[in-house]
Amino acid sequence: MSEQFIKTTWKGNLQFESSNPSGETLWINAGPENGGEGNGLRPKALMLSALAGCSGLDVASLIQKMKLEISDFHIDAKANLTDEHPKIYDAVLLEYHFYGSNLDEAKLKKAVDLSVEKYCGVMEMFRKFATVDVKLFFHTVSI
Repeated sequence: MSEQFIKTTWKGNLQFESSNPSGETLWINAGPENGGEGNGLRPKALMLSALAGCSGLDVASLIQKMKLEISDFHIDAKANLTDEHPKIYDAVLLEYHFYGSNLDEAKLKKAVDLSVEKYCGVMEMFRKFATVDVKLFFHTVSI
C-alpha cells in the first residue's frame, strides 16, 4: 500500500488552493450561485475530471503499446446529480471519441474495456456509489 498526500489551504471566502503529489496546484471554488467567486474548479466536477483522466491515461498508454493510429481522442463525462443532500452522482456516462483516418475499432474497444474493467482505480471507486456506462464513438477524418 502507498499513501497519497495533498494539502488544501483556505485562501479566503470560498477559495482553496490544493496541491498534488507532483507539486502542481489547482484552485477550488464554489460557483457564484453558492456564494463563491467561480475562480477555480468545482469539487464534484473535479471528480469527473479524475475519472476521465484516469481512464484516459490508461487508454493513451494502451494506444501507444498497441501502436494504434489515431489523430485525436477525448472523453466526455456526463453525470446525474441527485436532488437531496448530500448531493452525489448516482449515474455517470463516459463517451470516448476517437478520430483518425484508419481507426482499428476492435483494438480501441479493447483498450477502453481494459481501462474500464481492469486498470482505472477511479472507475472502481465510482462504481461504489454510481452506475457507470460507457459509449464509444469512432470519427473518420481524412488527411
